[in-house]
Amino acid sequence: MKKVKLFLVFCLSTIAFTACNNDDDENTILKPTAQNIEIGTANNKRALIGRDFHFNADVIAGDKIADVQLKILPKKGETYTKDWKFELSWIDYKGAKNTNVHKHFNIPSEAPEGKFDFYFIVKDENGTQLEIKEEIIITDPANMPADPLIGRDMLSRNDDLIYYMETWAEPELIFKKNDLLTAHAQVSQIMGDGILYSVLIKKSLNYHPESIDNLDLKKVIVISKVEHKGLPAASKIATLQKINDVWGGESIVIGAEKDADGTAITAEKVWQSGQYNWVVLYKNTSYNMSVYKSIPITINY
Repeated sequence: MKKVKLFLVFCLSTIAFTACNNDDDENTILKPTAQNIEIGTANNKRALIGRDFHFNADVIAGDKIADVQLKILPKKGETYTKDWKFELSWIDYKGAKNTNVHKHFNIPSEAPEGKFDFYFIVKDENGTQLEIKEEIIITDPANMPADPLIGRDMLSRNDDLIYYMETWAEPELIFKKNDLLTAHAQVSQIMGDGILYSVLIKKSLNYHPESIDNLDLKKVIVISKVEHKGLPAASKIATLQKINDVWGGESIVIGAEKDADGTAITAEKVWQSGQYNWVVLYKNTSYNMSVYKSIPITINY
């Protein structure tokens, strides 16, 4: 009889403990989380004074987002030429459960050079918050050994120039099936090692790579790929000349079966009528510096 009583007590205790645990699980307050974080282009954690700065994070709230903040603050133990800090807040994410925080902003011209603490903060309506802290380096572009810039970009249709350096020769850049599209880009202020991709991307894919590190070759039509090695500092400029390849290197026929990479143009990147972007992506691998440029075109297939 005593054994039976002890067994019943044990069972009741177990049930009560399990019920309490279930209650605790239901009452657990979840904190926001973030992934795919990029601080600076290609997540290089570098910023140039007076230049565009890239930030990206995919955020999931514990409940709902109350506020999103970004701060660049002086780092303890560092000395600077002037007192400076930088803070931003984006209330437009308020009420979202999950979102992509993708922002571009200029580093103010008054920012001093040096190492800083970078904070990304997400406040939740349930009272919790996510705080990510990283170190970034702010530099004057004049003091960079390599400061890649994309320029002198031009597009031709059947060898007729229709676009040159922000100058539109016609209201809309339209290419038809069997047209020869020639795309040229120049990257200046470079040295050491680097790589450039020139690609076409359908706008319908909603895919916007801003660095070669994020390039998905299954979604892009490669027009050209150019690499340089050991470029001396004295040159300070490299024009990426035409490569004699299957499709002419910097040229591709609209409707071609393969791109300059030798990949079949099928599946997600199959030729279709619609809006495309011509995207130039360059990365200086010696100094981990990346730049990109995007220009819209239309294909009537």
